[in-house]
Amino acid sequence: MKKLLMTAAMATGLILTAFGASASADGNTYTVQSGDSLWKISQSNHVTVNQLKTWNQLSSDTIYVNQNLLIVPPASAPASAVTTKETVSYTVKAGDTLYALAKTFGTTVSDIKSINGLTADLIQIGQQLKIPTTLATTTAPVVTVPSVSKAQAVIDEAKKYIGVSYLWGGSTPAGFDCSGLVNYVFNKVGVSVPRTVATLWVAEKPVSAPNPGDLVFFDINQTGTATHVGIYTGDNKFIHAGSTGVTISDMTLTYWKTRYMGAKTAL
Repeated sequence: MKKLLMTAAMATGLILTAFGASASADGNTYTVQSGDSLWKISQSNHVTVNQLKTWNQLSSDTIYVNQNLLIVPPASAPASAVTTKETVSYTVKAGDTLYALAKTFGTTVSDIKSINGLTADLIQIGQQLKIPTTLATTTAPVVTVPSVSKAQAVIDEAKKYIGVSYLWGGSTPAGFDCSGLVNYVFNKVGVSVPRTVATLWVAEKPVSAPNPGDLVFFDINQTGTATHVGIYTGDNKFIHAGSTGVTISDMTLTYWKTRYMGAKTAL
């Protein structure tokens, strides 16, 4: 009968022997006393049962008299300097990824997705995110977010659409023509440019040689008029919406080399 009563007490997470309560001097641990349960200890110390189980590596709700339990995270500083998870508001910029934001703010991708209700890793420029970050109770750190150049942002954005089909007059990921791709990509990174090849050729500033992110123009029909445009990516390569869809081509190939008209910058 005595054994049966002890088993029942353990199953409910209650301790029935008579010992006095004890808390550590630094306030980080608690010594279990008779009548305690994880729920009771969690309420007294303003934590959750799951936190107590995680911090103390408990696989069940059973605890024992005189057992020492952590009532703060294992890596926490003394109670006077305990850190908590706070959130900061952040506007997504060109080149941002959830991984980069998590690394910058000292959190995890899953935490960012959870607090913002995200089901995928895709984020958009201009999107407002709440970022959980570990901040001291007394002071908040100055957060420096790495920046990406406009040119690189343009190239990175354009590469997202490699393989999208060619569509005459198309200016969305459902299908692009050459100037439609340029217009869409530049607008996505916050740079407004004209919609057609002819207006791009007139409006943008000429450069003697293209730099990554600049526009390169071609006279497809060799009539002296710019009729095709792409985005220079470096190493004599450019990304464009050609007849086979969005792709990267080599400007040193005879076809492109003999039709090249020049480069202009919109950045």
